Amino acid sequence: MSIDLTPDPALTELAARTAAFIDDVVAPEEQRLGGVVADGGEDLRQHLQKAAREAGVFAPHVSKEYGGQGLDMRGRAVVFEEAGRSLFGPLALNIAAPDEGNVHMLEAIASDAQKERYLRPLAEGLIRSSFSMTEPAPGAGSDPAALMTRATPTSGGWLVNGRKWFITGADGAAYTICMVRTSGEPGDRGGATMFLIDADTPGMQIVRHIDTLDEGFFGGHCEIEFNDVFVADHAVLGAVDEGFQYAQVRLAPARLTHCMRWLGIARRSQEIAVARANERELFGSRLGELGMAQAMIADSEIDIAASRLLIWQACAELDLGRSAAQSSSIAKTFVAEAVGRVVDRSLQVCGSLGISGDILLSRYIREVRPFRIYDGSSETHRWAIAKRRLRHV
Repeated sequence: MSIDLTPDPALTELAARTAAFIDDVVAPEEQRLGGVVADGGEDLRQHLQKAAREAGVFAPHVSKEYGGQGLDMRGRAVVFEEAGRSLFGPLALNIAAPDEGNVHMLEAIASDAQKERYLRPLAEGLIRSSFSMTEPAPGAGSDPAALMTRATPTSGGWLVNGRKWFITGADGAAYTICMVRTSGEPGDRGGATMFLIDADTPGMQIVRHIDTLDEGFFGGHCEIEFNDVFVADHAVLGAVDEGFQYAQVRLAPARLTHCMRWLGIARRSQEIAVARANERELFGSRLGELGMAQAMIADSEIDIAASRLLIWQACAELDLGRSAAQSSSIAKTFVAEAVGRVVDRSLQVCGSLGISGDILLSRYIREVRPFRIYDGSSETHRWAIAKRRLRHV
């Protein structure tokens, strides 16, 4: 049996156009702003997304019914990697977290009415969204079953009470998909429900922006309070008490799309290091002729190649209808750590220039470090990987 890893010509062409768009349009904005969105961020988003539409690279993950290009997971891996070569690339293509994962889940789970109200404007880039799952300790985090935010039945709907934090993109989002407990107690493996909650619903309030190491996610990482927030029955996403099951629809694909995007940053970091190694002269030769620099560049090439193939393998399993739980955990753990190694080596190769603001490596290393924690810490994934393996001796 032969294994052909060559993308088809149409996908190759789309990836090439995406790469050119990133280099010509997005990277200059990233350099100008230092990879951080502050005041005027919404203007930047609209500008970049308009340019992406004109370039024919917008929303590659969205089905054609909702204006996208309908790529499967393997196709996304190729294009998302190119888009990820700039911190603003995913924003421009409308494939940034958490919107990209929410689009995927809404297409799979939402009712027709919910798709028109919540999915279509999100897919078209008219609005943004967030996903409210993580809670302050002892609530849900690496262990979703610890979920404490609760919804209680009331006339015509539910009242939601609780607190969420590290909710990416919450500031400026039109709505959140909120995971709450509708039955059972914290620690129970069932009893969760997803609700679509509009941002202007009374009782829902952003308490603060959490000061974090990374600053490149649009809308920040926020802490949110829910105080007697009324949610109508028609805002239940899927079925009551089936939220944990529905979360699996989002879980593996979202892990992998994070990996795809950050692999792009690893590649960009390697490109910066290679260029520096080829031009910098010291001790009577070019930096790239020194064995220690060559070893770092070689190790980064290995990490990039291995990461790509682990992503592609997990994507192939998803496209074939398999769960990809094990392969996505393996990919997420390896890629999160490999990307960090590549960026760190690239910074080391560049020396004092690498830690300066003159190039973006110092920004990249701050952005990629948290990936070893969110979407499941490396330790949590290793625990899950080992448990699955031990069950199948």
